[in-house]
Amino acid sequence: MDKIIINFLSPMLLFIFIALTYSCGNDNSAKDLYTKTLSDTDSAALLFMLEEEKLARDTYAYLDNLWSLNQFSNIKLSELSHMNAVENLLKVNNIPYTILPSGEFADEGLQAYYNQFAIDGAIDEVNALLVGATIEDLDIVDLQEYIDATSNTALIAVFESLQCGSRNHLRSFISAIENLDGSYTPQFLTQQAYDAILNSSKEQCN
Repeated sequence: MDKIIINFLSPMLLFIFIALTYSCGNDNSAKDLYTKTLSDTDSAALLFMLEEEKLARDTYAYLDNLWSLNQFSNIKLSELSHMNAVENLLKVNNIPYTILPSGEFADEGLQAYYNQFAIDGAIDEVNALLVGATIEDLDIVDLQEYIDATSNTALIAVFESLQCGSRNHLRSFISAIENLDGSYTPQFLTQQAYDAILNSSKEQCN
């Protein structure tokens, strides 16, 4: 009877030993399997938004050096936190990424935006603030498109938080523009969505 039990247990013990050995020797593989939850489309969205948030940070840093306006000095720090939020999600999901030097972008469209914003923002304070409003206008719309295209709850949570911040930034820029007797016409948001943002109070973002 003992021999039968030993013969029965031996394969089970061997299986457990192999399973434990494989698990201990492949911690990274197990982690990758656990964290690799984003689709290729979601990964591309994160990589793009990392650069778009960098566009905001780099532009505001440049304009802050030119004009020393509170909007740029404060919001550029917020944009850095936005970059960090996206970067953290990239790290968690083991997605390779590169952050280029200030004013440089892998995406040609974002590079073109930066180049033009640097020119327009150097004209005067109103134009500089109009650049800020344009960036936040674009950011809100792009984030919404990515939110609508995914079902990943982690990505949605991060992007909704960024979007909340962008709405607050837009309100701040518009207020400053109007204080200088300027005006802004939405370029990416619908007029209805734009009006809804301006007619609502500053939000508490996560």
